[in-house]
Amino acid sequence: MVTKRTSIVDIKKRKGGEPIVCLTAYTTPFAKILDEYSDILLVGDSLGMVLYGMESTLSVPLDMMINHGQAVVRGSKKSCVVVDMPFGSYQGSCQQAFESASQVIAKTGCQAVKLEGGVEMADTIRFLVERGIPVMGHVGLMPQMVNAYGGYSCKGKTKESRQKVMDDAIAVQNAGAFSVVIEGVVEQLAKDVTDELQIAVIGIGGSPACDGQILVSEDMAGLFTDFKPKFVKRYGNLAGELKNAAEKYNKEVKARKFPAKEHCF
Repeated sequence: MVTKRTSIVDIKKRKGGEPIVCLTAYTTPFAKILDEYSDILLVGDSLGMVLYGMESTLSVPLDMMINHGQAVVRGSKKSCVVVDMPFGSYQGSCQQAFESASQVIAKTGCQAVKLEGGVEMADTIRFLVERGIPVMGHVGLMPQMVNAYGGYSCKGKTKESRQKVMDDAIAVQNAGAFSVVIEGVVEQLAKDVTDELQIAVIGIGGSPACDGQILVSEDMAGLFTDFKPKFVKRYGNLAGELKNAAEKYNKEVKARKFPAKEHCF
């Protein structure tokens, strides 16, 4: 039986219903494992930090996102695959955004792209959606704006900040986005945005009241341990398991116990 992939229409219908489960995926093996348990697999530009050791997401090129998007689509059958638009690939103009996004959609086979920004990106989102490219928005803490922010900090602690996030979320919705990620905001604000919007709101460092949740899979599984944001819960200890396996392998190789007879031709 052919597995039907979750569509953006399916995601739209989940507004206010059963929570939407989202995880990041960057490789085919991870996508194969996570596909069963995810409604959305996000190929996030966070891969620059998680896989490549970059200090931020700002150095991630479009080709890198396309390559990893292809890998995740190959490894998944059920999940809706969304690919991040990296910094500098869409901010210049609506036409630049369309050229970049159309490459991502055509070359990866993903269902949608995600881009950061609210009011200032509304025209771009509208331009893409009108030309057949589904868009997921991203408001609140926006990692691609880290230099402008002067670092990573929680949003919505002041009246002005709360209003800015709300205005951004509404602008993204009105421009035609099918969903929006809200990151790193005070809990009540995430709830208020979820209540206000008619599209699905996916939280990361938001609120349990959001329509869905997303985490970086390596954070969730305890594989990426350089730092642990407040909003991360580790559901496993893959780093510890990998360390233990490597240690056993090291000892057996040095003791000439591996390869054993059953491993040789």
